[in-house]
Amino acid sequence: MYEVEVKVRADHEQVRNRLNELSANPLGMVTQEDSYYDAPHRDFAETDEALRVRREAGNDETVEVVTYKGPLVEEESKTRKEHETVVGDGNTVDALLSALGFDATETVHKERERFEIDGYVVTLDSVTGLGEFVEVEAEAKENDVESVRDGVYDVLEELNLDPEEQIRTSYLGLLLGDTGE
Repeated sequence: MYEVEVKVRADHEQVRNRLNELSANPLGMVTQEDSYYDAPHRDFAETDEALRVRREAGNDETVEVVTYKGPLVEEESKTRKEHETVVGDGNTVDALLSALGFDATETVHKERERFEIDGYVVTLDSVTGLGEFVEVEAEAKENDVESVRDGVYDVLEELNLDPEEQIRTSYLGLLLGDTGE
């Protein structure tokens, strides 16, 4: 499965007002702490991959998920192949990865408010050290990436946001000073 995502900087108040006008379905708020790892056998920064353990608290529960994100597959969005699974104990996953030679690098903290509109998830992200962003995303099969991406662009435009202003660099990359250029 591919995650098709477009992220832009945006003022949350204006976007939230527009989401209300469009009768978007609120999905709730969560706090996320993403711990990223470097591989011993290749440089994920060079290959544009990511391995993380996410601790997500919200909706009266805490969930821990391990995720591998492959390199970007196109220049028009942040589309990547993604493998993800819920784990019982993120600390055990951390110990396992450390034992295999993976080094914990950085942690990204964010507050996320999610909405659903027309089958797409709109997320208002407040990222510690970076500010406010809006992400629009959906999952796609390999042969549907282009049409899903066009749908993401349409949702952004309905929110009065410009897809041309997208930021393809991850929050981790932005925190580390990667401008994506």
